[in-house]
Amino acid sequence: MAGNRSALPLTDVRTVRLLEEPSPPPLLLVLLALLCALLAVRASRCVTRRRGRGAPPGPFPWPVVGNALELGGAPHLYFTRLVPRYGPVFQIKLGSRSVVVLNGEDAIKQALVKQGVDFAGRPHFSSFKAVSGGQSMAFGPYNDRWKVHRKVAQSTVRAFSSSNPQTKKTFNQHVIYEVRELLHIFLEKSRQEGYFQPSRFMTVAIANIMSAVCFGKRYSYEDAEFQSVVGRNDQFAQTVGAGSIVDVMPWLQYFPNPIKTMFDNFKSLNIDFFSFIHDKVIQHRKNIQPGTIRDLTDAFIVALDGGWKGSNGIVMGKEDVPPTVADIFGASQDTLSTALQWIVLLLIRFPETQVRLQQEVDKVVDRTRLPSTEDRVSLPYVMAFIYETMRFSSFVPLTIPHATTADTSILGYHIPKETIVFINQWSVNHDPQKWADPGTFDPTRFLDESGALNKDLTSSVLLFSSGKRRCIGEELSKMQLFLYTAILAHQCHFKANPAEEGRFDAAYGLTLKPEPFSVEVTLRDSMQLLDSYVAELQAAETGQ
Repeated sequence: MAGNRSALPLTDVRTVRLLEEPSPPPLLLVLLALLCALLAVRASRCVTRRRGRGAPPGPFPWPVVGNALELGGAPHLYFTRLVPRYGPVFQIKLGSRSVVVLNGEDAIKQALVKQGVDFAGRPHFSSFKAVSGGQSMAFGPYNDRWKVHRKVAQSTVRAFSSSNPQTKKTFNQHVIYEVRELLHIFLEKSRQEGYFQPSRFMTVAIANIMSAVCFGKRYSYEDAEFQSVVGRNDQFAQTVGAGSIVDVMPWLQYFPNPIKTMFDNFKSLNIDFFSFIHDKVIQHRKNIQPGTIRDLTDAFIVALDGGWKGSNGIVMGKEDVPPTVADIFGASQDTLSTALQWIVLLLIRFPETQVRLQQEVDKVVDRTRLPSTEDRVSLPYVMAFIYETMRFSSFVPLTIPHATTADTSILGYHIPKETIVFINQWSVNHDPQKWADPGTFDPTRFLDESGALNKDLTSSVLLFSSGKRRCIGEELSKMQLFLYTAILAHQCHFKANPAEEGRFDAAYGLTLKPEPFSVEVTLRDSMQLLDSYVAELQAAETGQ
């Protein structure tokens, strides 16, 4: 491999704990232990129900809870450990529900791409029905209406990413503006406190960019309304993540217990979030100008308010605008803010990698301008760093749960219709058959001998799912991660807190978020480039 390796094996528990499985939440353990105790006598007399003919193998499921207790705080790691014993396709029980788990590139590609329709459904989960009033495309069932909804959303989002030079330029401006605001906060925090925790500010920064893309507006970092919207990502992700106790044991919702309280709060935050989105759509309809598309909400209003008729005869209308915008705004801010946290964490854990990024950006962009999306092809190490960040962290370790839409089979195993299916993306990104030393962080693995980006390897990183349910915002997300990485490397330097251990603890949910860490941020030169760029934008907006 070309270049120096940032070698830090994940099996070194002194420094890294990304592979160490967190303990289950104490309240959950107590609750499930009580349930198991009450049914212990009955369980001892029960005969284990045989699996159906041709069903995948799997571990013994306990009465009532199934294999829920064994998942712990890191289901993706539990599933990966089961592969040597049961193979890439196996079955577990979560409560009374059977769940088929797919691991490895071959099994996942077979299901999601070659048999895409069979595995494109969603389970009938209570949490899914609470998202966007049950109208969410991301969490909704696979049917003819979903196909039209997906086509409308995909074509509109594409217009704001790779296919439109003007919107690419506008997106570039949104990111640069927000990086400037973020750096001002980072520098002030560093001046006041020395080392500080950056995660909350990065979450608001990402949400502000998506707010600008969706609504044409950014918010103050102290805005109460915006804080209430973006401050609930963690609770949302914990409730809809694969293996969520709310969904696998839905009967817990019907009597007082911590799980019911959590689900009630989840429903409340979804109502508040959808109300926020709905208000923005109403405001846009009041002042939209014919022939002018200011943002994604305008684009969806233009596309849907007059009715969009699909080839299958299904018509989408104005009532579909709010849930579509909610899907894009909600999903992107959680995944991208998590990605940005991993990027900064890896920069401070591997300072030699940060230096190499700075050197490449300086060589290609120099110190007279700021990086832009057009620089991607000329910055292979920056791109390699981003792909290795995605592979190494696998910050979406499991996709949103799938379900089969028909009786089907995979790798010789029979899978009945409406079976819940978990897709273990972590297993692909950490497969030792695919990646040399998968527990080692090494951006150069994505570079060929000439130093160019190896596109065959980059296409093997699985983070945005695949097939029918592949994330429609993947290209927009990668553009944003590139801009953040390149501009931050160009403008500043991150330093780790020496009082903190150099490890990678993470909290599991819909995304795998790093545990809180602190940094110190210094400028490499000055803020003149960023300040001048933003001043020019503001002057153009006011016509001065």
